[in-house]
Amino acid sequence: MKRINEYKKLFSVEQEIDLKDLKKKYRSLVKDWHPDKFQAGDEKAAEAEIKSKQIIDGYHFLISIAPETKEANKEEYAETISKNRILDFDLKGQVLRIDFSNGASYEYFGVSKKVFQKLINSDIPLRFAKRNICDSFLYRKMKKAAVDA
Repeated sequence: MKRINEYKKLFSVEQEIDLKDLKKKYRSLVKDWHPDKFQAGDEKAAEAEIKSKQIIDGYHFLISIAPETKEANKEEYAETISKNRILDFDLKGQVLRIDFSNGASYEYFGVSKKVFQKLINSDIPLRFAKRNICDSFLYRKMKKAAVDA
């Protein structure tokens, strides 16, 4: 959740993420902090390098959790959680990563250690995840990797 709040603050996002507004803010920030704008000896050049990477990462992250993005990928997500098994899962802080058998990985934000422990102890982790995690927490798709048969 800390990461989400940092990026929302960077882009001045108050509530819902609006993709058009986010794109405008992204362009403005990139224009202001582009490393080529500063000369090599300038003390702001190093700061601009770091800031521009943060802006790019934040933009892609916020797009991935935007309601419009989730709506566009709802069908694929539903198929992933209903037709694939869980291969692996891991909790870091309050971010749960679940890898599915189709190669898709999702991050779920705000998952407590208590919920994670219940997932570990469940007889059928997928059933527990579908009932208690998949639609209960803010999530984003991480990647889709090639799966060995």
